Amino acid sequence: MARMKRPAILSALLRTVLLCLALLAGPGEAVAQDVAAWGALAERAEETLETGRASDRAMDQLRAEIATFRERFLSAQGANKTRIDTLQAQIDGLGPLPAEGEPAEPEEIAIRRAELMEQLARITVPRREAEAAYNRADGLIREIDSTMRLRRTDEWMTRGPWPLNPAFWGPALGELNQSLVQLKNEISAGLRRTDSRPEPLENLPWMLFFLFVAVALVVRGRAWMERLTLYLYERRGGRRFGHPAFAFVVSLMQIVVPVLGMVALREAAFASGSLGLRGRIIAELLPWIGALFFGALWLGARTFPRRDSIAAPLILSAGFRRNGRLMFLGLGVCLSLNALLTRLANFDRYDPATVVVLDFPILVTAGLILWRLGMILTGYKIPRDMRDEDGFDAGYFNWLIHLIGRIVMGLGLIGPLLAVAGYHVAAKGLLFPTALSLALVTTLAVLWIVVRDGYSLLTGQSDEQAGDALVPVLIIFALSLAALPLFALIWGARTTDLSELWTRFREGFSIGEMHLSPSDFVTFLVIFAIGFGLTRLAQGLLRSAVLPRTRIDTGGRNAILAGLGYLGVFLAIVFAITTAGIDLSSLAIVAGALSVGIGFGLQNIVSNFVAGIILLIERPISEGDWIEVGGQMGFVKAISVRATRIETFDRTDVIVPNADFVSGTVTNWTRGNLTGRVIVPVGVAHGTDTRRVETVLQSIAEAHPLVVLIPPPVVLFQGFGPDSMNFEIRAILRDVNFVMTVKSDMNHEIAARFAAEGFEIPVAQRVIRLRNPDALPATGPSYPTTDTNAPEEQLS
Repeated sequence: MARMKRPAILSALLRTVLLCLALLAGPGEAVAQDVAAWGALAERAEETLETGRASDRAMDQLRAEIATFRERFLSAQGANKTRIDTLQAQIDGLGPLPAEGEPAEPEEIAIRRAELMEQLARITVPRREAEAAYNRADGLIREIDSTMRLRRTDEWMTRGPWPLNPAFWGPALGELNQSLVQLKNEISAGLRRTDSRPEPLENLPWMLFFLFVAVALVVRGRAWMERLTLYLYERRGGRRFGHPAFAFVVSLMQIVVPVLGMVALREAAFASGSLGLRGRIIAELLPWIGALFFGALWLGARTFPRRDSIAAPLILSAGFRRNGRLMFLGLGVCLSLNALLTRLANFDRYDPATVVVLDFPILVTAGLILWRLGMILTGYKIPRDMRDEDGFDAGYFNWLIHLIGRIVMGLGLIGPLLAVAGYHVAAKGLLFPTALSLALVTTLAVLWIVVRDGYSLLTGQSDEQAGDALVPVLIIFALSLAALPLFALIWGARTTDLSELWTRFREGFSIGEMHLSPSDFVTFLVIFAIGFGLTRLAQGLLRSAVLPRTRIDTGGRNAILAGLGYLGVFLAIVFAITTAGIDLSSLAIVAGALSVGIGFGLQNIVSNFVAGIILLIERPISEGDWIEVGGQMGFVKAISVRATRIETFDRTDVIVPNADFVSGTVTNWTRGNLTGRVIVPVGVAHGTDTRRVETVLQSIAEAHPLVVLIPPPVVLFQGFGPDSMNFEIRAILRDVNFVMTVKSDMNHEIAARFAAEGFEIPVAQRVIRLRNPDALPATGPSYPTTDTNAPEEQLS
């Protein structure tokens, strides 16, 4: 039976080994194939960059292909990492190579070392090839990006035709008129073709339907949505759907509804079958033009609302709000005309002078609008009632709004001047991105109001309370960070630039021989969060279910919980670093050098930390103890790692460093139990019967309910003072926390009993005798005296 099983076991082992070898060889073969295909592409890219005659589209396509290979090579750099680490660990386990002059290592170890080194060299070949190919691809991508940026810079700095030259006006209008005439001829030809074909008649119902929907949604749809929005805002504070958050959602329909109408208009035009090439281009552009135009109208209405009851980013008068809405309408028209003219000029290949002349009125109009909007912003001041709100820095927001206004005014002035000077591309690259950036900033300001209203709706708070909350601020801050790529795209950044930044971010960075990537940080944070959560869970379980069933006192429980917390956090950090694969050995020398300087700088903190651990282990004090340290007396409220918080009898908190408890003298009045001694000093006049005094004081001490009778209180005759005979009551109390109350009660009782017994409590008196009264002046300084029998006039 054993003989039959042995071949089967050997066969299974052989298949396993072959499978492992195939898996190990797979990445290497894949890398070899990629490197072979990559060589031809890299040579073509280098030749293209050397000639520099490729178009922007060709350069983008070439860059995309190279980026694909770069991603493959980046992934291939981690191939066989586990196997490489295993082999390297085995080689390290054999020990270092013998130095010169030392005896040679044993033959078996030398043979084994050679075998492992050979395997390691063979396995690392694909990885090295991937690294070399990755570096080459990365360098080519950098060259392509640099070439594209230089082309954009040259376009901005190149001076084109002068738009104010009358010689260009006629040809420009002629080319535009020719495009319109060709558009008309294409539509006429299309209509003639439809007369002879039955398909348009079949599409007629659909065309009429889309046309009806387009007219209804474009002409009346936005007006209907605006009325509904104003109606909901006027019901502010009313029933459920009268909340501003719902009104804002409905206001978005002022964009969606007319844009859907533009889509329906495009479908009606396509259904007619009469469109030519230019007609199709314009029809395809209709939804985008609608989005620009109606989006500008909506943003103007949200920033400068028609009604005072609607919350807005800026508190302005009705005249300024009306002016602001007109300015946003003008920006929408300029952006729409620019999109239409750019698409038509690219199709008909307009002469550069024609493009400059046709764009010039649009650029000047956009510059004037931006100038006017900048004036509104620079003249704005936050209302006085908002300046008095707590936590609102009106000065900063005034400065920020004025800064944005000045920038908008400056760019609105510089853009038309550049256009007049002939720098058409630079003017266009300043004015339209400025308009879109202003729209994006305004959208973020509107979203702040929306987030505040939504938070108010979800939490049931008022708008003022929601505006002061932290959550809306964090949300709008996150939205602002998310808008940064949009700002970059608006100002001419390509999507490839953003993808390149993301690639660099994913690659991470290196510190010496240690490489850190975002995935390492994410892994570290996730593992640490899990460990920290498990630690808190264990602490809560001990605090609520385990420790209450033990005989450990409160101080011991707190010490166990604190120690478990420190241990859990330490283990969570260690596991997180290990799981993330962060190698800190390369930082050991740097950390060792820094630890010396940090040790001197943090000496007190480390001392307090160690003292805190000692306090938790030895527990000379616990929470709730009445202690005295460094002249401070009070109850221990909390023991942390660095310091201990004491609440004095004046109800003030005193933070005492933990090192003072270890190195100084500490008096713990309630350590172990609450019993303690009270001492009440008493003085009687000379000549009083001391035995009677002792009897009275003894009875007073024994009669107090907090005094322990075993051992009994003691009355001591301390001796004779200059003014009195001094006695002391010394008694043990059940609860030393009431020592001051017991003293007060005994003093009251002593005063009453002494008065009843006729004992005199002496008062210190001093008689002053002048040794040389003749040496004093005959007349001393005179002081005004008041005679109570004098007339009222004389007293005044």
